[in-house]
Amino acid sequence: MGRGTGGRKRKRGGKAVGKGRPRCEQPAVPPDARSGEPSAVAEQTGDALATDGATAVTGLRGPGPGRGASVRRTGNASAKGPNAWAVSGAVTVVQAPSEPLQWPQVVGSPPTTASPFQERAEVRERIERERNRHATVVLTQVLRGGGGVGKSQLAAKLAWEALDGGTDLVVWVNAAYPGQVVAEYAAAARRVEARGADGQDAEADARAFLNWLAGTQRRWLVVLDDVGDPEALAGWWPPASLQGRGRVLATTRRRDAELFDGRAKVEVEGYTSAEAVAYLEGRLTEAGADHLRDGTQAELATTLGLLPLALSHAAAYMINEDVGCGQYLRLFQDRHRLLDEVLPAGAGRDGHGRQVAAALLLSLDAAQGADPVGLAVPALRLIAHLDPAGHPRDLWRCGAVLRYLRAHREPRRCLLWRRPTTGPEQARAVLRLLHRYGLITDDSAHGPRAVRLHALTARAARETVPGRDLSATVRATAEGLEELWPELDQTDPDLAAVLRSNTSALAACAEDTVWADEDARLLLWRTGKSLLDAGAFTMAFVYWEDLTEQAGWRLGQGDRHTLLARNNLASAYGAAGRVKDAIALQERGLADCEQELGSRHRATLIARANLGVSYQQAGRISEALAVLEQVAADRERHLGTGHPDFENSLVNLAPCYWHVGRTDEAIQMLERINRGRGRADDPNTLTVRYVLAQSYHLARRTHEAIRLMERVIADRERQLGPDHPETLAARGSLAACYLEDERSREAIALLEPNVADWTRLHGPQHPSTVSGRAHLANAYWKAGRRAEGIGLLETVVADRRRLFPPSHPETVKMAAMLRQWQREHRSRRR
Repeated sequence: MGRGTGGRKRKRGGKAVGKGRPRCEQPAVPPDARSGEPSAVAEQTGDALATDGATAVTGLRGPGPGRGASVRRTGNASAKGPNAWAVSGAVTVVQAPSEPLQWPQVVGSPPTTASPFQERAEVRERIERERNRHATVVLTQVLRGGGGVGKSQLAAKLAWEALDGGTDLVVWVNAAYPGQVVAEYAAAARRVEARGADGQDAEADARAFLNWLAGTQRRWLVVLDDVGDPEALAGWWPPASLQGRGRVLATTRRRDAELFDGRAKVEVEGYTSAEAVAYLEGRLTEAGADHLRDGTQAELATTLGLLPLALSHAAAYMINEDVGCGQYLRLFQDRHRLLDEVLPAGAGRDGHGRQVAAALLLSLDAAQGADPVGLAVPALRLIAHLDPAGHPRDLWRCGAVLRYLRAHREPRRCLLWRRPTTGPEQARAVLRLLHRYGLITDDSAHGPRAVRLHALTARAARETVPGRDLSATVRATAEGLEELWPELDQTDPDLAAVLRSNTSALAACAEDTVWADEDARLLLWRTGKSLLDAGAFTMAFVYWEDLTEQAGWRLGQGDRHTLLARNNLASAYGAAGRVKDAIALQERGLADCEQELGSRHRATLIARANLGVSYQQAGRISEALAVLEQVAADRERHLGTGHPDFENSLVNLAPCYWHVGRTDEAIQMLERINRGRGRADDPNTLTVRYVLAQSYHLARRTHEAIRLMERVIADRERQLGPDHPETLAARGSLAACYLEDERSREAIALLEPNVADWTRLHGPQHPSTVSGRAHLANAYWKAGRRAEGIGLLETVVADRRRLFPPSHPETVKMAAMLRQWQREHRSRRR
């Protein structure tokens, strides 16, 4: 909690909330200890007006007077409305110390240890033998085995033992999908406060976590459970750690040689006969059901293939139905013989599916007859199409899921004289029912992954779905996930990551059905947008390239969904600074849209607008102006001047007007749009105000530009986060305004961390990083740090010549500026 000191302050109705930057770990203007002169001067700063929950400051936010800053003749402060603060003078922010990080830490959700757990002495001996051989280096062990043999349970037991043994950090990662690996690493980075991790860019945070693992003195264990794509995981294996303090465990059904290159492989099979019998008898004893032991336990265990998962299903059934081992064995054998009638050819490909499927069908049949009657089968079939590592409980409150349950509730099980209620309460009850029968795990401690099931159980359940029901199951699953998705991923990044992995699971197990259903198909587009919002550009490229290719051959090159996918791929290129690639794809996409959809179709106008923006970014101003004016005219003619699409066209036009001397026209246009906007909760409203503030700056209306840009930054930090690209861009623009106002020290204080953030998040060659360095070079020059300014501008010009054509207006302008600086610097030295 910050504390304000000095100056005049007025308050109405409560505490301050958000105008200006909410984080103030460092003063905006650091004091210069090398000089007796003030490091910052605030003078004639204008008035501060705060309304309805905002905070306004006129004066200086940074070091207090007498500590390297001078404050005089600041403006008036006034606050209107509830929860508003206004401050005139100097504000010093004192950051309260954060709570020390408590160890040990657990990231992710390791499964609880099965009861009664079998120690698997032979397997444990091999694991420990390999561990002892690698006592001084990081040890990576891969537990490989078929589905249902207990790999994950064994890894979970080792994880809990590691915590008991003094390990500081255990990270449990669902490695079935590469995107989830990145998301879990990013969460771990924030948990351990890894350097450079800020929660805004998943890939950058994940890299920060790997760097933390390599350098920490803490003892750690990372578990990569159910590795499904070794090639995609190649760049995300934890690194070697200092003094052998790190350990990696992976579980997988895969046999790819690259998985075991430099890693110790440990084969895991089913229980031994003695372990299987001990497990079965232990479950019955714990449940007070020893009377179900009738001497056939060993035969039953052998019939179940000594498979832990099948034994688990069998034990749950016997306990819940009060059925002895011998009777269950007879039921199992009958059900096993009928599998050919209910499962398609190819079931049981790994040699264990038959035992699991037979046990599953017995348990599921019993659950279907229990209260709430008739819901267990449709519920499990839906769950089986989601990520086995878990999905949110809230999915079972979604309208699409409830409608699916009502439509597929088995009528013969229901009371005949009234239609049973199927609402959120019944959906919650069926989850607990399936949990009780051991078919799923329903545990709120796992947050957005509360509802889980074993991958082999999921596969067996999917293979019982009649073909006529598959489309409805997939559609309900897709619509439920879409309903859960937050409007802005940044408001709940953990939930967004879980929804992405569940979409991937749905597409993987019912790909043809997803593509055949338009509503389900659009979920794939939503997932791609989520990757871009998360800043996971590398994964976004791969995702959109694959989606565009699939859409082309499944739907046709001229289908609007294919055109939309191609447009989103171009957006991914543009977001990462690959403007040339974006333009090439957009030109092709626009031609296809015009041919297939016509020149007036909304998708065509969007494609043309995006191309115009890319032309502008590439410095092709005359082409951009022609394209964007055409879009604005078409939208005005067909949609009217009040339509949001028309207003967006004008906002896109404004930067082109700057380049051709029509800045005043841009300001009039943007002010008119801004007057019609309300609160800044809409990202489009923030864009309007951001471009308007830039226009004020170019028109040398500097004080207006600064006031508006500070509001934009505060709103973007609140909505998008402090390191979102749009927030960083606004900070860079505010620094440019400070330079125009002869406040070079404040500009440098903003630009140095901003450039570091751009570099960390998007790399040194991203156009926004290069642009930020150009602003910083200018700030150095104006602050008298001429050699630093010239050196930095030299790299900027070289980088721009690599990224853009030599004729790009900004490149030409910066090259001329560099030559002028060099001449002035040489003349001064002489």
